Amino acid sequence: MNSVAAPAPVIASTVEDALLRSIRIPPRPSLLVDLQRELAESDPSPRRIARIIGNDVGMSGALLKLANSPFFGAARKAKSVEQAINFLGINQCAALLTGLLARQAIDGKDGNLDSFWETSARRAQALVFTSRRLRIAPPDIAHTFGLFCDIGVPLLMSRFPDYKDTFAIASRDAEHKFTLVEDARHSTNHAAIGCLLARNWGLSPDVSWAILHHHDYAVMDDDATDDAVRSLVALSVLADKAIQRFHGYGPSLEWEKGGETACAHLGLSEDETADLLDELHETFHTEH
Repeated sequence: MNSVAAPAPVIASTVEDALLRSIRIPPRPSLLVDLQRELAESDPSPRRIARIIGNDVGMSGALLKLANSPFFGAARKAKSVEQAINFLGINQCAALLTGLLARQAIDGKDGNLDSFWETSARRAQALVFTSRRLRIAPPDIAHTFGLFCDIGVPLLMSRFPDYKDTFAIASRDAEHKFTLVEDARHSTNHAAIGCLLARNWGLSPDVSWAILHHHDYAVMDDDATDDAVRSLVALSVLADKAIQRFHGYGPSLEWEKGGETACAHLGLSEDETADLLDELHETFHTEH
């Protein structure tokens, strides 16, 4: 009897592996490999990092534009990549560059992902703002998580012709986890795919685990999960509510599912939460 039942997990694993292989996970860009190698040094050199980035003119220009955006509030404008690194810090510039590389690797030729990247950038801004205000996570980690949180969405769109329908259904489901709806229709979900990409790209384990769990709100009460991961998930719930409010979309279903748990984990009272969301809303409006 045991010999008959034993192969079942193997079959399930094989089906899952085959599915994952059918989803195109962009390889880690060589520029990111070079950058991470330098960051792993005991004393990373801003000059060497600037030289690595400078090999790609498009990335250099995009990084400078981001570094000089109102969101970072730099008193001085950086005129070179090396200045941007010195003004913002090595880790923050690395986070910005990683996001730019993700867009380059994944962006569709038809421009249909513009709104996706806009929302991702807005989420990253929200994560940086709240992590700084609450002194929870390093800004570069919060920024990277914000950008990569939903990175599995465009990958699933490329793999499944009906994924847009799935996304719409999951977005309107007030009862079930977002990822549960995806799993039921596609045997995988954007959180799992995003985690896989983050791991393949050598991103921080905190980022990859937070991506995996960012719709699993019970994890915020799980003492076995690293507090940094739980805090990032909690901040993402706040970010979602702020983004919904900014766009005038009405109530946030994700907030209804996880808002109370997120505030409890972050130690925020109802009034403190309202004040923080008001500040975040004002930040969104002054950014552009």
